[in-house]
Amino acid sequence: MTDAPHDDQPFRLHLNRKVPMRDGVALSADIYLPRARPGGADARHPTLLLRTIYHSKDPRYVGWTMGFVKAGYAVVLQDSRGRHDSDGRWDPYVCEIPDGVDTHEWIARQPWSNGRIGTFGVSYPGFTQTCAAPGGSPHLQALVPIASQQDNYGHHRCDGLVAWANTVFFMNMLGRTMQGEALARLDFPAIWRRLPLHGVWDDVGDIPYVRGVVEHEAYDAFWSVYSLRHRYDQVEVPAYFMTGWYDSLLAETLRVFRGWRTRARSELARRKTKLIVGPWSHQVAPWGRPEKGYQPEPDGRFDAAVFGPLACMDIVAEHVRWYDARLRGVPGGIDDEKPLRLFVMGANLWRDEDEWPLPGTRWIDFHLRAGDGRNGGLTREAPAVAEVPARYRYDPDDPVPTWGGSYQMKDLGGPKDRRDIAKRADVLVYTSAPLEGDLEVVGPVTATLHAASSAPDTDFTVSLVDVHPDGRAVMLTDGICRARFRKAASGWTPADLMQGRSPYERLYEDPAFRPEMLTPGVVEEFRVDLWATANRFKRGHRIRVEISSSNFPRYDRNLNTGGRIGFETERNVAEQTLRHDARHPSRITLPVVAVSD
Repeated sequence: MTDAPHDDQPFRLHLNRKVPMRDGVALSADIYLPRARPGGADARHPTLLLRTIYHSKDPRYVGWTMGFVKAGYAVVLQDSRGRHDSDGRWDPYVCEIPDGVDTHEWIARQPWSNGRIGTFGVSYPGFTQTCAAPGGSPHLQALVPIASQQDNYGHHRCDGLVAWANTVFFMNMLGRTMQGEALARLDFPAIWRRLPLHGVWDDVGDIPYVRGVVEHEAYDAFWSVYSLRHRYDQVEVPAYFMTGWYDSLLAETLRVFRGWRTRARSELARRKTKLIVGPWSHQVAPWGRPEKGYQPEPDGRFDAAVFGPLACMDIVAEHVRWYDARLRGVPGGIDDEKPLRLFVMGANLWRDEDEWPLPGTRWIDFHLRAGDGRNGGLTREAPAVAEVPARYRYDPDDPVPTWGGSYQMKDLGGPKDRRDIAKRADVLVYTSAPLEGDLEVVGPVTATLHAASSAPDTDFTVSLVDVHPDGRAVMLTDGICRARFRKAASGWTPADLMQGRSPYERLYEDPAFRPEMLTPGVVEEFRVDLWATANRFKRGHRIRVEISSSNFPRYDRNLNTGGRIGFETERNVAEQTLRHDARHPSRITLPVVAVSD
């Protein structure tokens, strides 16, 4: 243990303190304490905990810690089991439940803690907070999970597909430390294309979790053993959730927020839990990028969009506001604010709301209309007569590249300009006339396609784009449907969104559900979940919808054979037909909350 309690330091530091778990394994923690005042009156402090697989000495979190200590909080930065300086073997996600509870109990027994604990962290450290919350520790009283999840069935296995790049990233978790330096020298575009998926890392190392993601197509014990879906009713403590419209964990964070607000055991947790969603991604957020010293862009600039200074936030100060209210009972106004704070892109303003989705939402259909070849129209009016269908070829050897959207990697996700993507022969483009007034869309977005394929199984993708008068085609949100899972969405309507039900909830809920292949050439209905967005389409802008069959490497490629996902290597080209006529009204459904005529 290293101890630096000297008066010339603004804090006291204890490095690599061993924290015993119930099974005798010791986890390593760094402890930062406010400098003691004369007389020792402030010897015990409310304590903030980070539990991470990435390293307790991450510069971002050490920087946050300095702000927390300055505000009078003790801070514990702990390496997860089997990671870095901690002992034991890391069992992804599963081990975090008992280890989190045991760490809470250990902190409460320390002479520098007053027994009141708050937690913080982004992504995996967001989940280490929420997964331990149902454990019943009376000491845990405030969470700030950023980019967290309910489980990984909606993150690494999304509506039955494999979120491929996210899964491949888990190679970084081989061993005790991050493998970034070695992996940076690998050709990832080539690795992403490896087949079968199940053996992607056979020549590098064995990663059981990656194999498990590929093997477990159904929502079984592999996913449910650490899921929050069946444990919300054990939650006693409120949480302040944070995410971004371009975050790869946006959909999961919305699920967790709704579960906390509607199903938590305590009235306090249900009433006080909050959510903020900004114009951010998993890597581009208020705290900035590592290559810029974690400083945000002052004008809110992000790829093809500029969101203005309101998109920035003092992340440490926002945490402290929450902790002061929960751990110190200091009335700072945060409990008087509405539970949701949503940034509306385009308007570049915040909306403060009471519920998600927003009460009074008008679910408005915009219909895909036939046009010239790949380019069609988008209208409020449904087609009244037969219209010429659109056709394209999907070749899994030449997939549509991921470019924008809620993607984990900052170089490919976010509000990208899609003009080059729209030129591809395998992308259908449907664009509205210039809007005569502003149209504000806030909430979940879905699409309904009527399509046929020459293949027994294939994918259909939908992207929602804001086309600016200068020609920029800015990605807002997107989604994908794997044909074999289409029947899981049978009977679903947009009204179900008001109950928090996405189109593919049945994949979670019905163990008897079985995938069903297509009959080649037969037109069927496909529901596509585009997650959610908040955007004001300004007067003169146009709404665009893109249709295709791949989004790679964000999702695995459908090889169009109908074989077992992740274990096949044969690839076929699929001939796709999209119908949009009076009998087959293909459309996107937008949650309109304000319209200026």
